[in-house]
Amino acid sequence: MTLPGFLRQHTVTVEPLLGTGPTGTVYGAPVEVRGLLRQSTRLVRNPAGEEVTSSSTFYAPLDTVAPARSRVTLPGGRTTTVIASVPQDGGKLPVPSHLEVQLQ
Repeated sequence: MTLPGFLRQHTVTVEPLLGTGPTGTVYGAPVEVRGLLRQSTRLVRNPAGEEVTSSSTFYAPLDTVAPARSRVTLPGGRTTTVIASVPQDGGKLPVPSHLEVQLQ
């Protein structure tokens, strides 16, 4: 089961991290993604295993591409960075599979 349409209340713009080039960080083309934005502060672990503070979490369709350090523009215009993207696969349970995008 995928993330239902009624939960996709917010649209963010994701510029996926491609890597580092001779002039600095390189991002992919911006893509608008509809999902559910939850703005609350909590501690999460980054890919290096360190505890960092997340100010928002975006629940997106499972096929969304948003690797760590990607740039995300929120509905209010604030630009932030992906801490980690964690796939949540509901398997055979009647819960939606989605990508949990933890934002700085």
